[in-house]
Amino acid sequence: MDLLKPPQDEEGEDEPKPSDLTVFASNSTLHGISHVFLPGGVTPRRVFWACSFLASLSCFLFQVADRIIFYTEYHHVTTLDEMESSLMKFPAITLCNYNSFRKSALTRDDLFWVGELLGIEKDSPEVLEALGIPADSGPIYPSKSYNMQEFYERAGHVMEDMMLECRYRNQECGPENFTVYTRYGKCYTFNSGQDGYELLYTLKGGTGNGLELMLDIQQDEYLPVFGETDETSLEAGVKVQIHSQEEPPFIDQLGFGVAPGFQTFVSCQQQELVYLPRPWGDCRSEPLDSPYFRTYSITACRIDCESRYIVEKCKCRMVHMPGNATVCSPDQYKCADIQLDFLVEEDNTFCVCDTPCRTVRYGKELSMVKIPSKASARYLARKYNKTEQYIAENILVLDIFFEALNYETIEQKKAYEMAGLLGDIGGQMGLFIGASILTILEIFDYLYEVRICPLLVIHNRVVHFQDSCGMNLLTPPTQC
Repeated sequence: MDLLKPPQDEEGEDEPKPSDLTVFASNSTLHGISHVFLPGGVTPRRVFWACSFLASLSCFLFQVADRIIFYTEYHHVTTLDEMESSLMKFPAITLCNYNSFRKSALTRDDLFWVGELLGIEKDSPEVLEALGIPADSGPIYPSKSYNMQEFYERAGHVMEDMMLECRYRNQECGPENFTVYTRYGKCYTFNSGQDGYELLYTLKGGTGNGLELMLDIQQDEYLPVFGETDETSLEAGVKVQIHSQEEPPFIDQLGFGVAPGFQTFVSCQQQELVYLPRPWGDCRSEPLDSPYFRTYSITACRIDCESRYIVEKCKCRMVHMPGNATVCSPDQYKCADIQLDFLVEEDNTFCVCDTPCRTVRYGKELSMVKIPSKASARYLARKYNKTEQYIAENILVLDIFFEALNYETIEQKKAYEMAGLLGDIGGQMGLFIGASILTILEIFDYLYEVRICPLLVIHNRVVHFQDSCGMNLLTPPTQC
């Protein structure tokens, strides 16, 4: 008898012990895996369940990859909503006469310095006659220096002379608005909201609840055209821009024209635009790094950029540009005009201005009627001491109002957010493999038990053995 052989008291003690993977599969909440990892050999049933599990796992991983790719494409959707308001801030209205300088304000000294900029020959008898300057007024004695800002102030159209009537919400108003300089010369802004000027609101929509102006564009003061330059205008009328108080006027590119001989109705609707920053969109949320503008807008960015560009290239600034740099002389104005035209028309890389993440704009609908009528022409001629022909060629009426006391919000929103991604992954996980977050924790726990834990046990035993050799026998080996 072999005495060293242990007795076998119970039946089945010689059967092989199930592997760790089999034990894990039989207790895991991962569907189907318990039918794959079973004790014993390969059976058709196990092959069927293995193929089914792998197919479901492949579908799940494919759907997860598709959702992750879709999320990283950063799609967005645009929503449109209409909001009502009992009180709305009236927009700023900037208007400029298409003619920048009055011919009656020009002197022979002006012709000497800026005649070339205006496309006018300074010594031509035809020019002097058209400007009302006697041709035999003697030789020209030009000044030693010339101030372009003083010229713009003196020669521009005066609002007191242009304005015939002004009413806001059926209350009289006047030319008490600040003067701004644009590339069109001397312009005027109503309801600018700047310091010292009351910010106006409106309580109703429709005509009679906004701004109504009757203007004389003074075509008799238009400069004669002998050649085309940047300062030459072939049109007659005023150019108008409707904008928010936070946005500076950029009327030479964003304004619309109003012709004499018509009453123009401009129905406005305020629109609040909200864009998404990168990577969902291209808007800019950072403030503008400029000492001249407090709020970032595309026009503020472009004016600031153009000003810096002209100062860099021509060592001066144009009259309408902000800053403390020296105003360009007439000779430097030639450089500034060339560089500004190049910047606007050809160079699209220097002044790159992103859309602000939040901005306000005004949608417009224009309609016109003829003014004066045959019945009113004689009355208006007597009222303003002008001829009927002058009234027909120079008078215009501009009526700007809100269509209704509501505004549109146009907002970009993320089409697919992290919560949606996790929800889709969780749904696909439950559909295809019946798993959850806890199932993933089970898998990590299993990997820790069968892979990392034995390594830690071996490491602790080695450390214990070394400590024992060093006569430190009180420290027991660490269990996993």
